[in-house]
Amino acid sequence: MRRFRTASFSPLHLLAISLFLVLFATAFSGCEKKPVGGAEKIHWDRDMCERCKMAISERKFAAEIIDPQNGKMYKFDDIGCAILWMDEEKIPWRAKAIIWITDAKTGHWIDARTAKYTDESITPMAYGFAAYSDKTLPPGSSTLDFGQVSEKVRKIEKLNSEKLRSYK
Repeated sequence: MRRFRTASFSPLHLLAISLFLVLFATAFSGCEKKPVGGAEKIHWDRDMCERCKMAISERKFAAEIIDPQNGKMYKFDDIGCAILWMDEEKIPWRAKAIIWITDAKTGHWIDARTAKYTDESITPMAYGFAAYSDKTLPPGSSTLDFGQVSEKVRKIEKLNSEKLRSYK
């Protein structure tokens, strides 16, 4: 009868093999790339608005902007902050930016460029714009598109800046 020899490893060999397996698993577990463009989960009351640095807490008015070249995500508490941030930071990729906003009725992410906006809401930074999809838009609402909202946000900011200067 033939006897098979069982492999015996010293504790040092076992440690080296274990270390190799851990390093191998760690190195390749982070290699999965996230697709660029999808909205990212917001940690309510913990994530901060990129522009005003306030905690993002209103689930009906949050916005995200994604740099399409590298996938970097910027989070905002109000569409007004998102629009002004792109202006103030002179974002060169603004025309290609992927912009998400939460639907004011459902809280789901929708494309900010194709959303329908109303201008009578109480929002975190008082710009007043709420976004809706075609399905969730309240009946009979007068709406604005993203370009119109952008123009109005800039006008509101200009008026606010003039008011502040007059107090000095």
